[in-house]
Amino acid sequence: MTAGLVKVAVVSPQPVVMEGFTTMLGHHPDRVVLVHATSLLHEDEADVVLYDVLGLAEGNGAELERLVNETGAVVFAVVRDLRPDLLGHALTLGAHGFFSLGVSEADLLLAIESTTTGWQRGDATPDPVIGSSDSAQRASRLGVDAGLSPREIVILALIAQGMSNTEIAHHEFVSINSVKTYIRSAYRKIGVTSRTQAVVWALQHGFDTRHDRRTAGMDDHDCPA
Repeated sequence: MTAGLVKVAVVSPQPVVMEGFTTMLGHHPDRVVLVHATSLLHEDEADVVLYDVLGLAEGNGAELERLVNETGAVVFAVVRDLRPDLLGHALTLGAHGFFSLGVSEADLLLAIESTTTGWQRGDATPDPVIGSSDSAQRASRLGVDAGLSPREIVILALIAQGMSNTEIAHHEFVSINSVKTYIRSAYRKIGVTSRTQAVVWALQHGFDTRHDRRTAGMDDHDCPA
């Protein structure tokens, strides 16, 4: 990430969203410089892209995939709170972090500047990017508000990634009976009764499903009971 000004592009199908973010960022020319979205895939100019997840409702996700895979930018999903499924889709396609469409100006700048630390995957400290996989914000989205414990959140995430109960037990270094107990408790809290329903719930609440989702891990006969 370059020192000094952070180059930011806004991508949204709604002009009012584009104008809103552009106006807020325009108040801070000493910290942010705006980059036109149409140049992103050709000149790779932006350090940060603010991607409105509404674009996923109106398209097939190819635009977001290109932004993640063909530019060097950190891509934030701008979340529509009434469409948590779109957040899950954005994270699955590789968005690096997220924040709400109703973000304040101060928090918007905090999110953007969280990308400038020079952090690399494998560093001992957690990823500082707002809404990243290690962030408290994402942990809240991933079930804390449903009353899930940290262990239950992890196990639901592994279920969403296609792991069987046996694989989860090995991954978490716990017994198979413990895994079943955690799953029963988590299912009760989120109001589901089957593995398939749990995966749907996880997708709708932003869980990362980018790992291999093997068929064996998706079978309802692998339920905790």
